[in-house]
Amino acid sequence: MRFLGIGDYCDLGSLYLRLQEEGHEVRVAIENSLCHGTLCGMLDRTDDWRSELQWIRSAGTDGIILFENVAKSRGRLQDELRRDGFQVVGGSAYGDRLETERGHAQRLLGDVGMRTAQFWEFDSPSEAIRFLHSQPGRYVLKYNGATSVENYVGRLVDGRDVKAFLLAKLRQTDGAGASLVLQRHIEGVEMGVGAYFDGDKFLRPACLDWEHKRFFPGNLGELTGEMGTVVTYDRSTYFFEQTLFRVEHLFRQQGHCGYVNLNTIVNEEGIWPLEFTCRFGYPGFAILDPLQETPWGEIFRRMCSRSHNSFDYRPGFSVGIVLTTPPFPYARPAVAEPAGLPVLFEGELSPEDKANLHFGEVGLAGGELVTSGIFGWTMVATGIGPTLVAAQSKANCLADRVLAPDVRYRRDIGNELIARDYDRVKNWGFFGD
Repeated sequence: MRFLGIGDYCDLGSLYLRLQEEGHEVRVAIENSLCHGTLCGMLDRTDDWRSELQWIRSAGTDGIILFENVAKSRGRLQDELRRDGFQVVGGSAYGDRLETERGHAQRLLGDVGMRTAQFWEFDSPSEAIRFLHSQPGRYVLKYNGATSVENYVGRLVDGRDVKAFLLAKLRQTDGAGASLVLQRHIEGVEMGVGAYFDGDKFLRPACLDWEHKRFFPGNLGELTGEMGTVVTYDRSTYFFEQTLFRVEHLFRQQGHCGYVNLNTIVNEEGIWPLEFTCRFGYPGFAILDPLQETPWGEIFRRMCSRSHNSFDYRPGFSVGIVLTTPPFPYARPAVAEPAGLPVLFEGELSPEDKANLHFGEVGLAGGELVTSGIFGWTMVATGIGPTLVAAQSKANCLADRVLAPDVRYRRDIGNELIARDYDRVKNWGFFGD
């Protein structure tokens, strides 16, 4: 098969490598020039993805275009390419709107019968500050748009910390600011549910995931894209049917084809949906990889042909740890940190080790693996096992063998789930037992 990857940063790099290992032809367009070194020497890069469309079209049903991220009206572009007869996996204009317009997504979820937290929409931070004066409380602040790293989870019951955060942002932007949402804070366990949508239906099974977004253990430090995640395909049917299955008909009407995830808070009262991710999530796709027995190429073939209802998977858990290097959690245009630093491994890597290392912002220089890219998302180490403890132990052991200058990662991915949260979710009945 032939695959053309399109994105800004080569976010799906490890997936492209897996496709290449399966024997498929892969070409990748990386728009951001600072990321041209990512997977350099390991993948074929094209400077003009449009010039590759005939290469894809000539492959017929064996030609597939993969889109990475939500930006620059790429959802609408994907819809246009589908109308032109191309097989496209990634997202859609509809998915972009659900992800970036938070109030719209909450109203839609309420319309399909899901319980939603009270929320308020504002065109500017100034409006939100006036609201907080009149209605103090504990809120979560979420900006509309494609990024979530500047969101803020309030801790004070009178909202003073959210107000102070907004005032600081106003000073930094000379009074300007993006539209945003304030949502009532809900206590509980944060967990997500995700599945591949083939344009007509979700493939089974869905996965369940528990993300760790803070930079440091104990939920301290900056909100990052992600520091690690626990995923499983086991016991997901009930939760899927209470959540994503309710919006299946809406994605069918819009012709969406790609991965869809819904993040939620669960507690004894029920499921509270928070936000959609209507594209491949990094590092989520990489952490799912070792649990998927059906190869990536075949999964994409099934999605484009709509020929299957399911795929094969391994039982148990996968724990993924994001290994980062400076300037993470910032970006190189803002923080002057060098790329091209060596990445080594302690001891020989077994085939199992290699299957559980998912390269991110690395490339080859002089035949040696080095850091690259813009963010410092160096790679992901995964471990799988029949229990959370076993999977976590394998992931930590593998992560500890990655040697790079100033590498940082969390060794507590899954700790709270092991200590109490998994049992809480089970006792509340969300596994359908």
